[in-house]
Amino acid sequence: MILPCIDLMDGKVVQLVQGREKALEADSPEEMLRRFAAFPEIQVIDLDAAMGRGSNEDLVRLLAARAATRVGGGVRTVERARALVEQGARKVIVGTAAFTRQGIDEAFLSELSRAIGRERVLIAADSKDGRIVIKGWQEATDFTAERMLGLLEPYCGGFLATWVDREGMMQGTDLEWFRRLRAATSLELTAAGGITTLDEVRALLDMNVNAALGMAIYTGRIRLDDLAKLNA
Repeated sequence: MILPCIDLMDGKVVQLVQGREKALEADSPEEMLRRFAAFPEIQVIDLDAAMGRGSNEDLVRLLAARAATRVGGGVRTVERARALVEQGARKVIVGTAAFTRQGIDEAFLSELSRAIGRERVLIAADSKDGRIVIKGWQEATDFTAERMLGLLEPYCGGFLATWVDREGMMQGTDLEWFRRLRAATSLELTAAGGITTLDEVRALLDMNVNAALGMAIYTGRIRLDDLAKLNA
C-alpha cells in the first residue's frame, strides 16, 4: 500500500528536511485530501505535537473525520489515542511514549492496546545513525529498530519505520535497512524517509512493505497518477 503523508505545523501542511528545516508549505488540508482521494489511507502527523510545542488538533480532527487516516505526533497518553479513534482515525501512531531509557514501556503499551485495540496501534521505530529517535526525532535512544521490533510486536498491529538520515532530502532511501526490518517482523511494516523514485516504491512493495511518501509527492518528483496505478 502507498500512503501519501500530510504533515502539519503551525496550522499548515508542510514538509521538513530531517524533521528540522521546513522545506515547503503545501496547499490547504482540504485540497490535499482532494488530491489524495484515490488512495485508501493517508498518514497524518502533527509535527508541533511531536516536538512538544503545541498542536494542530482542529486540523487533525478535520482530516480524521473526512478520510481514512493513520494519525501520529505527540500521542503520549492513552486518552489522546482514544480521542483520535473517536474522531475517526483508523490507526494511531505512537513513538516517544513506547520507549523508556531501559527499553520499551510495557505498562503504557499494554494499556494502550487494551484501550483502542492492538490492531489500531502502530509503533514508530524511526531511526537516525542506526538508533531509534524520539521526541520529534530530537533525541536518540540506545536501541536499534532491528532489535526492538520483535519485543514490540505483542502490543501493536504494525510499525512505521522512518529512515531519518535522508528524510526530505530527495537522495534515495535505504532499501537494505527496510529489508532487514521486514525480516525482523511479520506485522505490517510501513517505510518512510528519502523515498524518491518509483523504482524504490516498487522495491518496497515487492518486499511487502508499505511506502509512505511526502517530499517526492509535494515536489512532483513522483506523480500521483503513477502511484495510484501501483496502488491499484
